Amino acid sequence: MNAANDPIASIRVEYKLKSLSEEDTAANAYEQFSKWWSEARNSHLHEINAMTLATADKNGTPSARIVLLKGYDARGFIFFTNYNSAKGNELAENPKASLLFFWKELERQVRIDGTVEKISAIESDIYFKSRPIGSQIGAWASPQSTVIKNRQVIEENFLKYEEQFGNQNIPRPEHWGGYLVKPNKIEFWQGRSSRLHDRIQYTFQTDGNWKRERVAP
Repeated sequence: MNAANDPIASIRVEYKLKSLSEEDTAANAYEQFSKWWSEARNSHLHEINAMTLATADKNGTPSARIVLLKGYDARGFIFFTNYNSAKGNELAENPKASLLFFWKELERQVRIDGTVEKISAIESDIYFKSRPIGSQIGAWASPQSTVIKNRQVIEENFLKYEEQFGNQNIPRPEHWGGYLVKPNKIEFWQGRSSRLHDRIQYTFQTDGNWKRERVAP
């Protein structure tokens, strides 16, 4: 197939909404993320907390999927999942990950690389109790990432746990909880015309500060 004549190859968008200069960015990467996060929220984007999570196993084989950001602070970025899932097993073998936000309406990306660790059981308990009841039962019902015979398996599991817990407070399964991605690098990407995009990269330093640099598009 000749890529030049393929309709897919002709799909392109010219980015021209905004620019990003060093002078426009904060000295601290978290402050810059908060600035862009606020602008994304104020723009009423759909599921702005959706992010690609890329992990790799002990052999370096990568995999990626969409997860939801559930919080961030000066420690890093938090998401929740089944610890026995494919990503959970990969993080146990290789506790490093990359996150990617793509806010196409703003022509922006944020890339985050870092190390990963579980958050405390108390933090996971607090978030678990805030979830809808159906999602709480779902955490018990789904043996995430394992091969199952058919959908009936999880539907029957759901009914079983729904009956088991009744009107009781549903405890958090030990196999389910939160992860913290502690960044060592965060890049802010602003689309520009002619593919000459603005990329400002922050690298975390041993003294606790961030080194800010421009990266070629």
